[in-house]
Amino acid sequence: MGTVGSCLPRVEGLFQESIALQALIDDIPMGIAILDENLQVTLLNRALCALTGFSQELAAAYRVPCRHVVRSRICAAGCPARKMRTDANPVSVDTDIIDRERQRIPVRITLAPVAGKGETPAGFIETVEDMRPYRELGVRASQAYSFGEIIGKSPRMEKVFSILPAVAQSDSSVLVTGETGTGKDLVAEAIHGASGRAKGPFIKVNCGALPETLLESELFGHRKGAFTGAVENKPGRFQLAHNGTLFLTEIGDLPLTLQVKLLTFLDDQVIYPLGGAKGFQADVRVIAGTHRDLETMVQEGRFRQDLLFRLNVVRVHLPPLREREDDIRLLLDHFLNRFAEKFGKAVGGFSRDALTLLTRYEYPGNVRELRNIVEYAVNVCGETRIGADHLPAYLAEDRPGTGGMASSPDASDPSRRSLSSLDGHKPEETWSEVERRMILDALVRAGGKRTKAAQILGWGRSTLWRKIKQHGIDAP
Repeated sequence: MGTVGSCLPRVEGLFQESIALQALIDDIPMGIAILDENLQVTLLNRALCALTGFSQELAAAYRVPCRHVVRSRICAAGCPARKMRTDANPVSVDTDIIDRERQRIPVRITLAPVAGKGETPAGFIETVEDMRPYRELGVRASQAYSFGEIIGKSPRMEKVFSILPAVAQSDSSVLVTGETGTGKDLVAEAIHGASGRAKGPFIKVNCGALPETLLESELFGHRKGAFTGAVENKPGRFQLAHNGTLFLTEIGDLPLTLQVKLLTFLDDQVIYPLGGAKGFQADVRVIAGTHRDLETMVQEGRFRQDLLFRLNVVRVHLPPLREREDDIRLLLDHFLNRFAEKFGKAVGGFSRDALTLLTRYEYPGNVRELRNIVEYAVNVCGETRIGADHLPAYLAEDRPGTGGMASSPDASDPSRRSLSSLDGHKPEETWSEVERRMILDALVRAGGKRTKAAQILGWGRSTLWRKIKQHGIDAP
């Protein structure tokens, strides 16, 4: 490398003619600085100037120290170049710099010595790589595993995630289908949260939870005197969901007479409360969810075909967990972290035997069942890792859909038999029943002492007292 004319550095011997070094490094889309033996800047390329906001001419003309240009965290902690010998290997450090606008930028700095005649380097070549695009890519990748509170990375779930943002931006009716426990409620909430109606109300109604007479009043409201007991006007859920979203879960349980009234609303967006002649214009987006086969119900005359067409503008189908094998470990870790934090427990993982049971089980209750299993395990676990003996006993039983786990060596473990005698879960049990058995187990192990039982469960004494009353447990 020599100098020509205006003393600008040039590269000679590589090409047929000498090439200006500045022009050569300016074409490289990564920050580059040439430093002398005292770590003063002799040359900056255009990319590093853009990243730091420092002037090429100023840095080269005044031999500005590198630390004043790059202004990195490692400058204060101890620059690796100060310890380098001529034969040293390049050193890369992930750190950050402060630009001229005092903004912190994540970078990767690589320093390489330029060989000199002695042991001391003649200078250094420094590259500064902007890491922001990679971090943004990582954020997008992690976001691809979720939408709202829904988590998954399997191909089936990626397909669901790919359509939900577009679905959220429309006002079309949505039908969310899938087995019990697959997360239909979460999909409805996520669609609402990502839509233009997010600031409006999200109202949920379970169509199978109330008898027909009460359900009609609940949905559409009533006027004073409409029926015995109607002592005042009451707005229905449609009216409460004005400018927001109404989620009708278990739409397959909606009586035929109310299906007609729902169809009328979907056509004209007007609701008529019981006992009222005046309608109310409601701006409501309807999302319906069901685990039933509505097409079969149409053939059997139990669901109106025209209502199905009206609801089924956009259909989102959630696959069962047994078809999402790639998601099981992801969900296990997610719920473990959530409940460990919630209960204040230092539980950091699963043992190999526990993972064998959890990954081979087919989860007829889907994500809801997996969540309840992990919540139970975190509650009863008094160690740093969840073992097979902390899991519900039915996971090790030789039942259809468990992969023959009775042959597992843990199935004969005395502690599992002791837990089973009190726990005795069946996949169809509700979480309330599981929790009740869990409390009984803790009370037995604590000899009836509530304080000790609360410690076993990881709860406060008042929480245990409240749940004992809630479950009707006759405890001392």
